[in-house]
Amino acid sequence: MPPPASTTPAVTVENLTKVFKAGLGKAPFTAVRDLSLTVNDGEVYGLIGPNGCGKSTTMKAILGLVTPTSGRTTVFGKSSTEVESRRDVGFLPENPYFYKHLNGFETLLFYGRLCSMSGAVLKDRAKEMLAITGLEDAADRRVSGYSKGMLQRLGLAQALLHRPRLVVLDEPTAGVDPAGSRKIRDLILGFKEQGITVLVTSHLLEQMQEVCDRIGIMAHGQMVREGHLDELIAVENETELVLADASPELLAEIRALVESKGQGAKVVRSGHPRTTLEKLFLEVAEK
Repeated sequence: MPPPASTTPAVTVENLTKVFKAGLGKAPFTAVRDLSLTVNDGEVYGLIGPNGCGKSTTMKAILGLVTPTSGRTTVFGKSSTEVESRRDVGFLPENPYFYKHLNGFETLLFYGRLCSMSGAVLKDRAKEMLAITGLEDAADRRVSGYSKGMLQRLGLAQALLHRPRLVVLDEPTAGVDPAGSRKIRDLILGFKEQGITVLVTSHLLEQMQEVCDRIGIMAHGQMVREGHLDELIAVENETELVLADASPELLAEIRALVESKGQGAKVVRSGHPRTTLEKLFLEVAEK
């Protein structure tokens, strides 16, 4: 059973603006403009948008890697500018770098020591994470021989090593084959079952649709759409009626006739049909 969710949000971004100074004679560049969002404890939140929309800058501000020009970000109530805010965070960048001469097990031992872990506790945890990410058989193999998908899974193992409450994933399936992507997707769903909060960005919108509870869509440094996934992809001006065991003739009747005549049919589900996250994203981006 996952631990009960905290009333304190995992992440808050309040009126975040980040302006980068340009070179001599060039105008400053505003990467993020007055952005606000909240990631609740225990949920999977997906942040999507075209390249250059400010996603990475936002994530770096949350992680304390860049200083906001204005506004603030917090992690479990602590300001991202404080080192203490990062103790409960695991991070997987888009292209994680590992020392190629180390094997998988040695890599996790190295990063564990950076997190003040040691001894039998660290070794047991490293073995556990290799097993969870499907790298148990490659534990003694040098990282230089790992595939892209294996490197991403090793990055996930490293990010989870110190039992973080929040995992930040930047394009976790970038360059990974379909089988590896499916494995990573299943791992993210496993994080949710354990009560771990996940903040993820990805261009693979079908996968985001499978794992995310809420979605934020960014464009030009601003949040343009946000909400629960079911609400975002609902087609509001259409209604679908799903019947079970209905004859072809009955399918042509309206709901009132189904309820009055029946003929053994039952209404299984009614409501708004769904579009896809990809179609929604393209519509918003075009606007």
